[in-house]
Amino acid sequence: MTYETHKATIESMTEQERIRCEARANIFKALGHPTRLYICERLREAPHCVCELTELVGADTSTISKHLTILRNVGLVRSEKSGTTVYYSLACSCLKQFLQGAETLLKMKAQADSAALT
Repeated sequence: MTYETHKATIESMTEQERIRCEARANIFKALGHPTRLYICERLREAPHCVCELTELVGADTSTISKHLTILRNVGLVRSEKSGTTVYYSLACSCLKQFLQGAETLLKMKAQADSAALT
């Protein structure tokens, strides 16, 4: 099969595929900030309120709230009110597995980089 023949069989991205890819990209963008990734790491362990996350991250309350809003808007985090306190948790257990997969990739890369130096 020639390149021209192969190129003719490739279909353009549909509107539905574009929308789905944009939604996925937004999830990765939300995880792309170190503070938001750290928040997800902490929420992987247990639900936390903003005041706890503020202390854990070492940032002010408004900054943590903005990060949580971004994570909630893409569906990564959910909130639940208990009395006057709002607790945040991961919306999907698959994020726990994704974060663990990222750790596995980091370890593999470190091993490969180390082996390349020897």
